[in-house]
Amino acid sequence: MMTDEEMVECADASRQMERLRAIMHRLRAPGGCPWDAEQTHESIISNLIEEAYEAVDTIKRGDVEHMKEELGDLLLQVVFHAEIAEGNGHFNFDDVAREISEKLVRRHPHVYGASEVENTEGVLNQWDAIKLQEKGGVSKGLLDGVGDGLPGLLKAYKLQKKASKVGFDWPDVVSVLDKVREELAEVEEEIEKREEHGAKNERELEAEVGDLLFSVVNVARKLGVDPEVALDGTNHKFLRRFSHMERALEKEGRDLGSASLDEMEAHWQEAKHIASE
Repeated sequence: MMTDEEMVECADASRQMERLRAIMHRLRAPGGCPWDAEQTHESIISNLIEEAYEAVDTIKRGDVEHMKEELGDLLLQVVFHAEIAEGNGHFNFDDVAREISEKLVRRHPHVYGASEVENTEGVLNQWDAIKLQEKGGVSKGLLDGVGDGLPGLLKAYKLQKKASKVGFDWPDVVSVLDKVREELAEVEEEIEKREEHGAKNERELEAEVGDLLFSVVNVARKLGVDPEVALDGTNHKFLRRFSHMERALEKEGRDLGSASLDEMEAHWQEAKHIASE
């Protein structure tokens, strides 16, 4: 085990993984950091998700320098969970590394064995076949486990892609657009029920909006567009235009609370014009 002095100052590139694990162990040990020592697998779930998304953001932006930082933050989460598990007597970081190493070797027989595949599709089909074999050759269902733990948008995308592989799919994007219009009409019907009859149809509305979103994801998939990437781009665009609107109002000595919707819309249109130049 490294000493505190070695943890603070270690220039040896080959020992940086050892250093990180030693630091994490020291933080959770008696006399270390009270906050780190109190954490559980459950208490840092949000950290794991947040760090993963922040790493993805740097990749999308091509920000290599910050990518290094964010991947480090993500690696810390893996080390953190392994340290917690080791303290509970379940497994340690070496077990985690061994598990994934053995899986990679096992699922790449075209690299480490005698299997032959011609292309990426062959690799993926082989991966699925080996995965099924690992489960005892018994499949509970094509979609079992697909997208588990993912946000709804990404899960919908993965479910649709998986189902499409066995031919359960719309023939073309025009058909999906018709489905979007159908689902939108059903949302409008539920809204009319609420407005005209005072219907308490929250569950029905939620279900119809969900159907509409699922259909929109299908449109994106059929067009070869990643819906998560598309929506993230729109989120950034919204933030950019909203920030312009705020700054423009500030220059006028105004704020959002005192501006009318028409005034805000005027500055919003300015932001759109600036972006198109």
